[in-house]
Amino acid sequence: MYVPSHYAEPSGTWMADLVRDNPLALAVTNGTDEAGPFATHLPVIPDPATGETLGDLAPGTVLLGHMNRANPHWKSLRTGDLILLAFTGPHAYVSPTVYEMTPAAPTWNFTSVHVRGTVQTLEAGEETLAVVRATARMFEARFGAGWDQTESVGYFREIVAGVGAFRVTVTAAEGMFKLSQEQPADVRDRVRRSFGAQECTRRRAVADLMARLPEDQKG
Repeated sequence: MYVPSHYAEPSGTWMADLVRDNPLALAVTNGTDEAGPFATHLPVIPDPATGETLGDLAPGTVLLGHMNRANPHWKSLRTGDLILLAFTGPHAYVSPTVYEMTPAAPTWNFTSVHVRGTVQTLEAGEETLAVVRATARMFEARFGAGWDQTESVGYFREIVAGVGAFRVTVTAAEGMFKLSQEQPADVRDRVRRSFGAQECTRRRAVADLMARLPEDQKG
């Protein structure tokens, strides 16, 4: 991912926060000569064995993912493969009308993190079941309403034969936080206020990130 310097991660926590808040990744691998690249949307969590924290996504961080075993992507996946996990955060269209100046051009403010790593496919059965349970537990705690999976473990065991789980050991991570940093302060503030005044939660989330930018990255 090409990241101009003024769109780089503002601080050491922004990438991890984006991945934690937007854990549905697009997983991309080279695939096969016949089929070409494979891309699958799937949930990703930090390995609970590491303390369930993403830290700063430094090399060596371990992530867990899973997908349907019937997916050709899974059938092509091998331990040692390189993988790209692309996470998308808040984003919104910027209309030139907000700039109150001309000439001007529209753009799109967006946030994204690309994580690269190596794959280790996991054994079917208990090892894969542990990934499924950990994923459900982590997401329920963060996004759910306190659901207790205890009475559903038997059901999990019935369906886990159709699941392929894997670990990713991170080798590199980069984030792009395009939030109008290149604009003059007054223009950037108008963009932020226009997003914050709208009902769309995604646009308001962009406004919140713009407000959190360190002073030295505000133009």
